Amino acid sequence: MSKGILVLEDGTVFEGDIFGSKEDVTGEVVFNTSLTGYQEILTDPSYYGQIVVMTYPLIGNYGTNSIDEESDKVQVSGMVVGNYEDNWSNFQGTESLDTYLRKNKITAITGIDTRALTKLIRSSGAMRGIISAKSTPTAKLIEKVRQSPQMSGLDLVKDVTTEKSYEVKSKNPKYRIAFYDYGTKKNILNEFLKFDAEVKVFNARTSAKEILDYKPDGIFLSNGPGDPAAVEYGINNAAELAVKGIPMFGICLGHQLIALALGGKTYKLKFGHRGGNHPVKNHVKNSIEITSQNHGFAVDENSLDSKNVRITHTNLYDGTNEGLSHKKYPVMSVQYHPEASPGPHDSKYLFTDFMKLVAKSK
Repeated sequence: MSKGILVLEDGTVFEGDIFGSKEDVTGEVVFNTSLTGYQEILTDPSYYGQIVVMTYPLIGNYGTNSIDEESDKVQVSGMVVGNYEDNWSNFQGTESLDTYLRKNKITAITGIDTRALTKLIRSSGAMRGIISAKSTPTAKLIEKVRQSPQMSGLDLVKDVTTEKSYEVKSKNPKYRIAFYDYGTKKNILNEFLKFDAEVKVFNARTSAKEILDYKPDGIFLSNGPGDPAAVEYGINNAAELAVKGIPMFGICLGHQLIALALGGKTYKLKFGHRGGNHPVKNHVKNSIEITSQNHGFAVDENSLDSKNVRITHTNLYDGTNEGLSHKKYPVMSVQYHPEASPGPHDSKYLFTDFMKLVAKSK
């Protein structure tokens, strides 16, 4: 390993050792509190444009494989870990995390005090940063960071959506699901295939008319990166489709787009929610779910029309919105990830609830 540094836009510098690629990378620095699942995190398109800090101190100990990938490539801009372990052990493993990152041309840094870094992000908020293995003066690196794009106002969906539509099917499909890909995870598709479904995945800019021409029994809006308010085409399509009476389900960015389509507003969280241990209150069932989350923006509940929109879920950490449904139309959405690979699996019932709506509507 070679020496390297992580520099934040406020001038804070963390020294460490570089692994993976050796190129300078910039991105919004955020932290994830999951104990496992680093490969799922790395390949989640919702992290596009971000440098992810893993708060769990030991990373790399079970290597990597093709089974745990959530997309076809690593999506993060960079990775920060406390202690990287190259001597991995896993019966499904195929190569080290270092090798995997080098193949995907992703720069990572280890030896960082991730506890101090996480506390800084919590107090000051998520900020832009740069990982560098070069002996560039710190002042120039700070300047480069401050010239990099800010997450607010940024449409990153265009960079991660599928270019061409494609279909995946169960053995005996009964239902047709139109699936908007804003940066989806493979395990969301896998969940739908458990319900005798034919799923057609569409580019994020696909018009509402083309979706209706497919004659779907249900419409799904996926997760994705960036500022939801910047994805105007997604908001407009969701607004047009929500009133058609076809069951609609949104996850994460899809949830935010539905809220915006229903006249609501979104805002940027100070440091976001990222991890596999977030408690959420289900107001419909009067129960608590432990959820998997990855988002930096949230829906402003006060901006929603209570005559038409029902609040279904609330985050118990900070009281932010985690779910809604429409009182007239079969529309539902949640801020978190019910497919939750590697876990927890408290919220998989949401796919069942949605497919019951689909079956009833059909």
